[in-house]
Amino acid sequence: MFRGVTNLNVDVKGRLAMPSRYRESLVELCRGQLVLTVDRDGCLLVYPLPEWERIERSLMSRPNMNRQVRRLQRLLVGHATEVELDGQGRILLPPPLREYAGLEKRAVLVGQGNKFELWDEEKWAQSRDVWFREEDEDHDAGAALDSLTL
Repeated sequence: MFRGVTNLNVDVKGRLAMPSRYRESLVELCRGQLVLTVDRDGCLLVYPLPEWERIERSLMSRPNMNRQVRRLQRLLVGHATEVELDGQGRILLPPPLREYAGLEKRAVLVGQGNKFELWDEEKWAQSRDVWFREEDEDHDAGAALDSLTL
């Protein structure tokens, strides 16, 4: 399980060092092989390769005559890029994906259980603040959260 928020730097070559606390798990889980793709919220999704392959199979098994399915396939699978941890535990962020997410110098890696989200630091702070405000305004969290105990 990947959890927590970590602030990171993107170097001038577009490399990002994965936090050391995840490196061993990523090597054991997927030999350091990851897949990056886009997310609708403007960040990148970072999956261990086996987890991505499971999601990709599921997504591609959907009927692509449905326009929404086809659009999601194009976005997620079309932008999916395999990367690998190097000897220093870094990954190289491909320029088109860096551009999409606005990743230049400061980034935030957010653990999401089976994957990570990778955000531009400023975009993350703005989105997080909006989500907190929306939560404060939405007193009815909905049926999906009714049974959740925190």
